[in-house]
Amino acid sequence: MVEAVIWDFGGVITSSPFEAFARFERERGLPKDFIRTINATNHLDNAWARFERAAIGHDEFDVQFAEEARAAGHEVRGADVLPLLAGRPRPEMIEALRRIHARLKTGCITNNLPADPRNAMAAMYKQEIMTLFDHVIESAKIGLRKPDPRIYAMMVEALAVNPANCVYLDDLGVNLKPARAMGMTTIKVGDPAQAIAELQGYVGFELG
Repeated sequence: MVEAVIWDFGGVITSSPFEAFARFERERGLPKDFIRTINATNHLDNAWARFERAAIGHDEFDVQFAEEARAAGHEVRGADVLPLLAGRPRPEMIEALRRIHARLKTGCITNNLPADPRNAMAAMYKQEIMTLFDHVIESAKIGLRKPDPRIYAMMVEALAVNPANCVYLDDLGVNLKPARAMGMTTIKVGDPAQAIAELQGYVGFELG
């Protein structure tokens, strides 16, 4: 029996920033998946990881990301990447969230960035969407980021639920593994319609 549904934000509730990364790379003549390759290199302690834990600020991220990009063979400033993070809200996913919130517990675990006017994602967290979650955990506020298992344990404790009775949605497989290890049912979000259909099968009521 599902007691709670826990969601990632970017790439699940909103469109994936990977789409914007790809456009940026095409426009700049960069290799395909260049930005994702940088982010995946030393992924637990690179500039991106430190920024999402709020261990460094925007200016430090700008410089450190640029250093990592140069080491990988191309010039890209961290400040140029940040505007690419603002995904488009997915109405069908928000409707599914709204229906689930009316009947089950809901949570959001998001790797986000320290609040700053230059942070394109900041405004999204002020939208009505966030009121549909019973509890929200933001990496930049607690100094932990997915896939650290502790962040999932914090959510389970906050919602007072058994992990075995939770469904967790994320667009990154690496972030699903700790949730699955805890006993959660996981859904990797690629095509939103497919993910919603899978989720509907688990919760047992109409989501669209």
